[in-house]
Amino acid sequence: MSEHLADDIIDRRRLRRKLTFWRVAAVFVLLVGLFAIAFVSVSSDEFGAKSRPHVAKIRIGGTIGMDENLIDMLDKAGETDAVKGVILSINSPGGTTTGGEAIYDAVRKLADKKPVAAEVETLAASAAYMIAAATDHIVARKTSIVGSIGVLIQYPNFAELLDNVGIDVQTIKSTPLKAEPGMFDTPPPGAEAMMRRMILDSYAWFKDLVQERRGLTDTEIAAVADGSVFTGRQAVKNKLIDAVGGEEAAREWLAGKGVSEELKVVEWKKEEPTAGLLSSVAVARWLGVDLSQNTALEALQQRLFLDGLISVWHGAG
Repeated sequence: MSEHLADDIIDRRRLRRKLTFWRVAAVFVLLVGLFAIAFVSVSSDEFGAKSRPHVAKIRIGGTIGMDENLIDMLDKAGETDAVKGVILSINSPGGTTTGGEAIYDAVRKLADKKPVAAEVETLAASAAYMIAAATDHIVARKTSIVGSIGVLIQYPNFAELLDNVGIDVQTIKSTPLKAEPGMFDTPPPGAEAMMRRMILDSYAWFKDLVQERRGLTDTEIAAVADGSVFTGRQAVKNKLIDAVGGEEAAREWLAGKGVSEELKVVEWKKEEPTAGLLSSVAVARWLGVDLSQNTALEALQQRLFLDGLISVWHGAG
C-alpha cells in the first residue's frame, strides 16, 4: 500500500507540474498575442501607408476645445516628409474660442510647410469655420452649413428660483465686479457691460481674422459676420468658401499645388493614450471596438461644460 501511495503522490506532483507549465505557457502566449495585436494596431500605419508619400486626411469633429492630441498630430504632419498635402475634414458646430484659436494657429503653422485644404462635411460653424479659414482652400457640399461668425457667453442665473424656495446665498468679495456675472444673484451695475466689452473684443478679433484670410472688403465681411449661417452654394457667393464639392474638389486644388493625384489619401487618427497590454484600450482593439467615437453622453457633456467664451452654432433642439 505504501509503495502505491508513494507512486500516486509522485504522479500527482508530476501532473501538477505539467498543468502549471501549460498554464504559464498559455498566459505567455496570450500576452504575446495581445502585444502583437496592440503593436500592429499602433505601428502598422507608421511602417505602412504613412511611411510612403501620401495626402494626409485629418478629421476635426464634435465640439471644439483645447485638443492637444489634434494639435500634436497637425505638428507631426508638418514635420513628416511623406506627407505631401493635407485635407482637414471638418464636421463641427464650433466650441470654445480659445480651442479654435489654438487649432487655427496649428493649422497656419502646418500650412507654412504643406498645402492644406479644408473639406466641410455637414457643418463648419463658428470656431470650426475659424479653423477652416486657417487653410488656403475651403470646399463644402452644396447643402453644407457654413458660417456663424460670432462669439457668445452663456451662464445660468438662479436668483429668482432661490427667492421662490427661500434660499439666500451670501457672497463677500473684494470688488463689485469680482466673479460677475454670478449665478445666485442679480448682476450688479456694470457686470453685463463688462462681459459685452469682452465679447465684442473677441468678436472683432474673429471678424478681422476671417476678413484677412478670405480677402473680404469691409462691406463683404459686414454682410456675413452677423452670426448668419449659409449653405455651401451661398457660401461660395459670399466668398466664405472657394468651391462646392468634397474630397475630389480638395484633391484638384492640391494637384494645382504640385501634389500628385496618384498619391493615396491616408487618414491620420489621434494617438490613443499609452496603456498596458491588458488595458481596456488593448482589449477593445482586440475585440474590434472603436474607441475613437464619442458616445452621445460624452458629446452632451462636452456641450454642457464648455468653459469661457464660446463660438458655437446652436442648431434647433
